[in-house]
Amino acid sequence: MLKIAYSDVFRYSVPDKHRFPMQKYTMIPERLLSEGTISQDNFFAPACLSEEEILTTHTAEYWYQLKTQTLPRKAARAIGFEMTPQLVERGRYIAHATYECALYAQQYGVAMNVAGGTHHAFADHGEGFCVFNDVCIASNLLLNRGQAKKILIVDLDVHQGNGNASIMADEPRVFVFSMHGAKNYPFRKQVSDLDIELDNDTDDATYLRLLKDTLPRLITEVAPDMIFYQSAVDVLATDKLGKLSLTQAGCKARDEYVLQQAKAASIPVAIVMGGGYSENIEDVVEAHCNTFRVAQQLYFGEIAG
Repeated sequence: MLKIAYSDVFRYSVPDKHRFPMQKYTMIPERLLSEGTISQDNFFAPACLSEEEILTTHTAEYWYQLKTQTLPRKAARAIGFEMTPQLVERGRYIAHATYECALYAQQYGVAMNVAGGTHHAFADHGEGFCVFNDVCIASNLLLNRGQAKKILIVDLDVHQGNGNASIMADEPRVFVFSMHGAKNYPFRKQVSDLDIELDNDTDDATYLRLLKDTLPRLITEVAPDMIFYQSAVDVLATDKLGKLSLTQAGCKARDEYVLQQAKAASIPVAIVMGGGYSENIEDVVEAHCNTFRVAQQLYFGEIAG
């Protein structure tokens, strides 16, 4: 069964016209249920990340500032959401959901988080709508608990996962691959294990060719026993922040290729959503839903409806 992490806490209150489309966290499950792609049985409610689990990845000082709500104003502003206890709690549930998805993926081949992909969070600070780094926390928990030995992060968000690169810079058991816009946030990039920088207006054919030239080689060379896939939809041509030119079909083909490669190699894959900022929320939701449809069809057969 396709296990999907979801909680009402994922949707955080933001001002009208905020650039982050928070309503997608409600719209994605509703659409998948209404069309019959999944049922309520697919969902699981994640647990909350413990302090001990947070400290596997984030500094004690940063965690103290978050839990006591004493984060400096400039640091809070870099995150991009109003700093409240609820925001911190939200991040704890999202990050633990990604870890639980990894465990379900080991059981079923694939599992998905309706949220997650908070790859701009560093060990000692957050930025870019990211408080905790869910994939890095999940990776550290798997490694520390002997539940994985080698992890490949496939980050296809249009923005480089600078937090992933920084946190995992000295961790040889985690290979960070990021394919992102060259002329886009973060403007000061970190160094991942492999960075592929894309020109503005990169189209479906160019994007998919680069991915197909890279991913099979990485799977062979890295030989991971777990993949985290950041399946962001800010690569779409309609995205306000993306600067690339992928179509809905191209974005879906990207997801199909990544999951086909993981499945063919019998490597569990935990999928997190990452960003998507198209003017029309329908473009964001439809592209995210395609990722769920692809996973359901590829691993568990034809969808209903």
